[in-house]
Amino acid sequence: MSDGSKIFLPCRSLGYVSNHIPLRIRYIKSRKEHLIVTCVGKSFHTYGISHFGLLSVGGLHPSDITCVCTDAYHVYTACENVIYAWRRGTELKHVYRGHHGRVHLMLPFGPHLISVDDHGRVKIWDIKNESVYLELTFDKNKFHITALMHPSTYINKILFASDKGQMQLWNINKAKMVYCFKQWDTGISCVEQAPALDVVGIGFVDGKIVIHNLKFDETIMEFTQDWGLVTSISFRLDGHPIMATGSTSGHIVFWNLEERRVSSQLLHAHDGPVTGMICLPDEPLILTSSPDNALKLWIFDMPDGGARLLRLREGHAASPSYIRFHGANGHNILSAAADSTLRIFNTQTEQFNKSLGKASYNRKVSKKRGRGVEDPLKMPPIVQFTSETTREKEWDNIAAIHLGIRVVTSWSYDKKKMGQLKLVPERFQKKILKGNIEVVATCLCLSHCGNFVVVGYSTGHADRFNMQSGIWRDSYGTPKAHGGAVRGLATDALNKIVVTGGGEGLVKFWKFKSKGSDHLTALNTEEPIKFIRSHREGSLLAVALEDFTVSLVDTDTRRVVRRFVGHFSALTDATFSPDSRWLVTASMDCSIRTWDIPSGQLVDQYSTDSPCISLDLSPTGEALATAHVDNLGIFLWTNRTLYQKITLRGLEPAEEPPLVQLPEVYQEFVPEEKQEAADEPEFLSPEQISRDLVTLSGLPTSRWQNLLQVDVIKQRNKPKTAPKTPKAAPFFLPTVPTLNDFQFDLKQALPPEEGRSKLLTPSDLTNYTEFGKMLDQSRKTNDFTRPLSLLKEFGPSTVDFEIKSLAPEGGGSVEIMLQFMRIIEHMLKSNKDFELAEAYLGTFLKSHGTLIAEKEELRSFLTHLQSCHDVVWSRLQDKLLYAVCVVQNLKTM
Repeated sequence: MSDGSKIFLPCRSLGYVSNHIPLRIRYIKSRKEHLIVTCVGKSFHTYGISHFGLLSVGGLHPSDITCVCTDAYHVYTACENVIYAWRRGTELKHVYRGHHGRVHLMLPFGPHLISVDDHGRVKIWDIKNESVYLELTFDKNKFHITALMHPSTYINKILFASDKGQMQLWNINKAKMVYCFKQWDTGISCVEQAPALDVVGIGFVDGKIVIHNLKFDETIMEFTQDWGLVTSISFRLDGHPIMATGSTSGHIVFWNLEERRVSSQLLHAHDGPVTGMICLPDEPLILTSSPDNALKLWIFDMPDGGARLLRLREGHAASPSYIRFHGANGHNILSAAADSTLRIFNTQTEQFNKSLGKASYNRKVSKKRGRGVEDPLKMPPIVQFTSETTREKEWDNIAAIHLGIRVVTSWSYDKKKMGQLKLVPERFQKKILKGNIEVVATCLCLSHCGNFVVVGYSTGHADRFNMQSGIWRDSYGTPKAHGGAVRGLATDALNKIVVTGGGEGLVKFWKFKSKGSDHLTALNTEEPIKFIRSHREGSLLAVALEDFTVSLVDTDTRRVVRRFVGHFSALTDATFSPDSRWLVTASMDCSIRTWDIPSGQLVDQYSTDSPCISLDLSPTGEALATAHVDNLGIFLWTNRTLYQKITLRGLEPAEEPPLVQLPEVYQEFVPEEKQEAADEPEFLSPEQISRDLVTLSGLPTSRWQNLLQVDVIKQRNKPKTAPKTPKAAPFFLPTVPTLNDFQFDLKQALPPEEGRSKLLTPSDLTNYTEFGKMLDQSRKTNDFTRPLSLLKEFGPSTVDFEIKSLAPEGGGSVEIMLQFMRIIEHMLKSNKDFELAEAYLGTFLKSHGTLIAEKEELRSFLTHLQSCHDVVWSRLQDKLLYAVCVVQNLKTM
């Protein structure tokens, strides 16, 4: 077995912008622009601040990045105990090894780099030489370093802060502590240089902010934010006395230092802690980042001096729960997540990533409240949606169901926003139904035309709505479709049939326009249904059951045609390949398996660290998109069968699937060594499976299909002007038979010698072709391998010429004709090359029928040849008639 999946190769991931590592900026003089560096796990992104365009993606690290810092020339990243220096965001320039603990703080300091690890060791590196200039050791139980900075104008001085509330100023040139500041009662979380000299802003874990003078060791002023731990501090550098502080709740407070009060607030600036915050020099701009996977640029242009959102780059703040490709080109992915948002991710460029917004009970009111205010009208997360491209320019073309509610919402892909429709049947309009039954929409399906959406409910009802107006049109079943909850829905491409699957284990087929009529047929799966996935073009339904198996239903015959058993936990999703040859399934057992539908076998499987909760194959079959538990991104897997020859064999479902790492943001393609071919040799089909079966040659039909009409084709293709007559040759020169120009055969002629006649006399009067010579040689050995191989290489015209040349008037003989008939007999008896034997025999009889009737030896052998032909044809005819009868019987059932 290979080390990973045979079909799907890890490609890359989408939707990552930032994590808990604070953002960094660096100014590039040549570009006259600030570049933003954010961390995304094992790699880092570099964005341009002008348009927030992604400029580069850093190289992959062995594990997650723990710390990032920048200077004018390098981007420094720490991964466990190793530090890397990158030029231009992608070129690895230096590697620094020597720490024994995880590096969590770094600070560029002129030609040096200062790094701090969890063991309390501080190393000062020479950047160019990659050597340690100085090393300091702190007792982490007494002074665990949580922040460090270089105070402005303090030459060779570094300020260290600890979780015990103490700060120390060190001279790194002399390796000596200059001063130990007074100790506060709580731990320090961050330290930032203020625009004023000798002044720093200190943030504490209890929410207190202190403006402290280092020169006199005096506190200038104190503030306290109401949301606890101060995650970041930044000062405006454009002449305004404003300090910004971030909190773990995602709020930002702007403090007026002159008036010593709150200037303004940004409530819910992020959905997570504001871990990174930087004010740009000489500009009214502030950058923020957060673990909510968002990078935001704010501008101070509000009337009260507050900030508003200027630019935004974000992904899902929670794990995606349902993903589907949208459109026929396979470039866009629709994704719904637990943050109640619906987003579009482009597989080619991040510039086309869009957000359709958060689901809201009243979109207009929520829009007026703005992004910075918590929305009480926010709807529960989307758990399933359906989309079509047919009518997306005219009205809403996406319908979605939400967790735990009966309301179905509409969305517009073209307008990139949530629609106005809230689809609820009249019977469920009341807030509390009789008997306190809570109704939940469980599944839905949009018709191929984009006009109707069918919704299933936990009560067993199934209703159809119009997507343009939102009007209820019809319901299925009297009074409801199923006795249990409706778990799956599907429609055909022509809006003739609706398929519903219930929790009681029944798959029912309905007329699309039922008007209250009963179902057409019902199929019992004998197990409760988990969900249904359809392939409209192939008329196939994948019915996932609660016993971890998948039943494949043919909607034409309405029968179970395949059953796939192999998963060991609950199924989460399934998808068909565009040609309906594969079914890819995912399960909570962390495995992703590919089933070959024609053979009904498992052909590929692999597992991941976290379970896949949703997956989909692109309409072109190029990539597989997956979403996993506790992962904010969408992962792409390349289909290797499109560009590489892959041999697939049946696997045992009981085998343990190989573990494959999830694709990273940047995945460097490394060509695989050709060792797999030695372990698993390429499958070669045998020349003949069984001697009882008739085997064809496999040659193109153009080689034999038109042999009987060669004369007609030649007449049709005859040129309008007659070809020029070649120069007359001496009558005594032998010629080589060919279809093109005349050639003289001088090999068999005796060379002229001195004293002898100059006339060339051939040694043999026979004039066999090359094929005829091979036939003549086979009279002694009865080995027809060489002449038969040569005949297969010829085209139709050459074959016709060779067969006509077998007669005495064509340069052949009766013996050669008899030998050709023996070749046909050999082909019929071996059950090989049946179509060639039929074509050759037909051409031979058409060309030499009269001569065969005159010659006794040929006429007598023809009777023997006919008996061989009858035996082969009767066997083939029985097989064909049997297959025709079976097909006709299936059609009438």
